[in-house]
Amino acid sequence: MVAALQFELLATDGGARRGRLTTPHGTVETPLYMPCGTRGAVKGVTIAQVEESGTQMLLANTYHLLQRPGPETIAALGGVHKFMGWTKPILTDSGGFQVWSLAQRRSLDADGVTFQSEIDGSEIRLTPERCVEVQEQIGADVIMPLDHCIEFPATREAVAAAVKTTIAWARRSVAAKKRTDQALFPIVQGGVYGDLRRECAAALVELDMPGYALGGFSVGEPKDIAGPALAESAAALPVQKPRYLMGVGTPADFLDAIAVGVDMMDCVLPTRNARHAVALTWSGPLRLRNAKHVRDESPLDPGCGCFTCARHGRGYIRHLFQVGETLGGTLLTIHNLAFMADLGRATRDAIAAGRFASFREETLARVGGDDPSG
Repeated sequence: MVAALQFELLATDGGARRGRLTTPHGTVETPLYMPCGTRGAVKGVTIAQVEESGTQMLLANTYHLLQRPGPETIAALGGVHKFMGWTKPILTDSGGFQVWSLAQRRSLDADGVTFQSEIDGSEIRLTPERCVEVQEQIGADVIMPLDHCIEFPATREAVAAAVKTTIAWARRSVAAKKRTDQALFPIVQGGVYGDLRRECAAALVELDMPGYALGGFSVGEPKDIAGPALAESAAALPVQKPRYLMGVGTPADFLDAIAVGVDMMDCVLPTRNARHAVALTWSGPLRLRNAKHVRDESPLDPGCGCFTCARHGRGYIRHLFQVGETLGGTLLTIHNLAFMADLGRATRDAIAAGRFASFREETLARVGGDDPSG
């Protein structure tokens, strides 16, 4: 049986870390960005195009795959890797994010969460044990326990209660886990309260799992408040184990998280922005709907080697969006995935060379710090 996961810390530069993560489906270099294949696909592109972008690892969503096609069907079709045609590592989240995002369609108790399906109104029950069972059927390399992802703002008392629930559910998840070829990452919650995050981290570290996740960010909190809470959370986790920040992903967020010791991140932003005609470039966000691009023959980013930049100019891609051709979103998705992969490579090189601080400063000045879809 292949070991579930191994992590080697290769270099550090301030808080930034350069590592190597080995899973049953291959080795990836960290820090890295993971595109979201929520329902078993990265929207608008083939799995070959995802691989050609330089992407190392994908994320899929347990809650959505539980509804359609169902974990039994995925297992019958050979597991999520064969199902998607993806040979590299996959991470599945737990459904804990939907505790926040679908708050109007769920009820929570000490034993678990009951959702009302947005598809047909049927009842979906997730407990820590059921969540592990579903992910073991799906077959990802890294899996998440059910947690209580709480909204912002929330009272300290409510956040403390969510932390208590998250810890209890993590313990139940560890006890329920049967497969030895999957790595379970307990999730640190605690809102923007540093002491509650340290308390949560300390309890989860006692479980001695192969890696840890940082959840409950990007739920409406201001960045100037989230930053210190993230730094405290990361610092409370074991140095020799990987740290995964859930659902955070502008280029600026990527670099800021790496600066405080995060190794892995996922976010829908690069692919969502692509579908809204926004390209991520080393000179900042590029909005292709702007009229100034109508006769522009230049590539999205002169230094990019992706298929889109090699074959097509800005004017053509703008035309595709103007006439409603879905190819526009596909071409921008290919580019944005390649950009994030290139950003990861450049960041790893900078850490290895001991120049991450200057690289981060220079890159932030170029790419900008705000969500370019706004």
